[in-house]
Amino acid sequence: MVYKIILIIVIIFQNILKSHFQQKMNKKNILAHNVAYIIGVLMILFLPKMSAQNSLEELLDQYNNESVPYISVEALKDIQDQVLLLDAREKKEYEVSHIKHAKFVGYTHFKMNTVTVQDIPKDTKIVVYCSLGVRSEDISEKLKKAGYTNVYNLYGGIFEWKNKNFPVMNSNEETTEEVHAFSEEWGKWLTKGEKIYSN
Repeated sequence: MVYKIILIIVIIFQNILKSHFQQKMNKKNILAHNVAYIIGVLMILFLPKMSAQNSLEELLDQYNNESVPYISVEALKDIQDQVLLLDAREKKEYEVSHIKHAKFVGYTHFKMNTVTVQDIPKDTKIVVYCSLGVRSEDISEKLKKAGYTNVYNLYGGIFEWKNKNFPVMNSNEETTEEVHAFSEEWGKWLTKGEKIYSN
């Protein structure tokens, strides 16, 4: 939204310069007009990408293709005990905290047999989550390709879960305020709890 306002201001400024330019043609006006035009073009090209992460929706739109349907954290909370919940983060993230009853499957070293070895019926309702919902979409896609038909991606991941004040568990299965924030860039989306960063 901010870039659109700035863009409108630049366009207005360009039009003022253009009308002034038409009245008085000199080198300073030509230079000012060209600079304003270049700034406008650069803003059109780059600001949408820079501001594309002003909301969680924009972030997920940028990284995901929505090949797997989302489930909200509120909807998951209501059926948490009736689904197979899979954590698609790295082990160090899972050990800091995870959603209760979640099974660790990982991301970088994900292996389908961690799921298939459990003899889970293909129509079982499965919810996959990560920090925000990007990595979990990748794992969800793999589950769908393996024939699982009832797979959902948790919208906003464990960050959104914690942001709604829902409990997370540590490695001793005790409630904790700590959540692995993944990175400084991604950690800004975690607004509740205590951010933990580790290698």
